[in-house]
Amino acid sequence: MDNTGKHRTTVALRFADIDGLGHVNNANYLTYMESARIKYFNDVIGESIDWSKNGIILAQASINFKAPVEITDEEVIVHTWCSNIGTKSFELSYSIVNGKSQAIAAEGATTMVCFDYVEKRTMEMPELWKEKINSYENS
Repeated sequence: MDNTGKHRTTVALRFADIDGLGHVNNANYLTYMESARIKYFNDVIGESIDWSKNGIILAQASINFKAPVEITDEEVIVHTWCSNIGTKSFELSYSIVNGKSQAIAAEGATTMVCFDYVEKRTMEMPELWKEKINSYENS
């Protein structure tokens, strides 16, 4: 993975993010990725979605930790990009960068599956979503 994703989300660190050892607890990185994923999806797809009918679910998440982040670092910047699109799913990749030092703190990926909440089953990814993601990533 690299941190070349052009979509950026800045996340302010909270005191509650810090563990007893003085650095951001590992569980919070999933929350940072979630915040970035929501912003990416809203910015790139940019349409009103009735999440009670059709949407996405998280199928898999992975994180590789590179360097600690401390409360005095104030914020992290999450670079997000779509690294793969399938028929019913897509993968988002993330690079979480320390806001102060600009060092890569963690890299991760999530597999998102398109889901029909009414029928309670997976569904094909809407062509419009594929088009918008491809257009954004290739612009």
